[in-house]
Amino acid sequence: MIAERLTAQLLAGEPARDPLAVVERLLAVQGQDPRGARLAIRARSSGLSVSDVDRELSEQRTLLISWLNRGTLHLVRSEDYRWLHALTAPGLLTANARRLTQEGVTPAAAERAVTVIERSLADRGPLTRQQLRERIAAAGVRTEGQALVHLLMLASLRGLIVRGPMVDAHHAFVLVHDWLGDSKPIDRQRALAELVRRYLWGHAPADERDLAKWSGLPLRDVRAGLGAIAPALAQRPDGLLELAASARAAPTHKPAAELPPPRLLGAFDPLLLGWRSREAILGSHRTIVTVNGLFRPFALVRGRAVATWSMPGGAVQLEPFGRIARKDGAALATDGEDVVRYLTT
Repeated sequence: MIAERLTAQLLAGEPARDPLAVVERLLAVQGQDPRGARLAIRARSSGLSVSDVDRELSEQRTLLISWLNRGTLHLVRSEDYRWLHALTAPGLLTANARRLTQEGVTPAAAERAVTVIERSLADRGPLTRQQLRERIAAAGVRTEGQALVHLLMLASLRGLIVRGPMVDAHHAFVLVHDWLGDSKPIDRQRALAELVRRYLWGHAPADERDLAKWSGLPLRDVRAGLGAIAPALAQRPDGLLELAASARAAPTHKPAAELPPPRLLGAFDPLLLGWRSREAILGSHRTIVTVNGLFRPFALVRGRAVATWSMPGGAVQLEPFGRIARKDGAALATDGEDVVRYLTT
């Protein structure tokens, strides 16, 4: 199962050739850690650099980041944004309102902030988070603590704004209409069917509860999506689902590859967020890699986490959980050099 999931995730087998192909396969890449999202693309591709990702965000407008799925920031293809937003954003509004109240922002003040955000981006966009903070604060709305984050999230959940281009190394916000153009009505049943198909393309084998956890949708919606593509599904002896052989031509599906060579994965890597359990990858080291909701960068050897890593002074430094074979250590050192190359070109 591990080899199959690693192949689905593009961590084993033939790597992708561009950032768009990686995000297409994964559908939504955890995006609250900017470097982590970019490293997720590096680990699943060949010959790319951070500038290639930023070009897709800023010049090609093919990638963007917004609050989707479980209520966290996700990197998605621009063409997938609207239907994912229609499926997952409405269910997040209640929790967002509660958090704003906890942060001392009244409903009236929240409405005033959304108006400021929309008008500011229409007049002067793209604008960075700090630039929007200044304008919201000038309107008398609280921005301290987590208030600003949840005000920006509110505008995002309403489908008004997304994080689009890079501006002076900062990810700037833009109006959805200005950045992506006119929208078309979303057919919810078709969107649920596409969600299931695309999730299984990048995560199979998996089950309905894996998809519910990953997407943040209730099981009734997940089951509706599964029912919509029932002829394209195959159930394995272990009870997990995958796309049936007849459905694998589009998108192209390849058999599970062998386990990948040793590789460094970034913070919040999708490999740890795509299913209910991380036991197969982390084993007894779960509390080292995942700490208080944070997911640290880690090293993968034969499909298992063997170390965390950081970059003090601009060079990769491993913190092994135990002894790492010399050959594996050398491979990780080489991959560390590629991490530095990727992040600095």
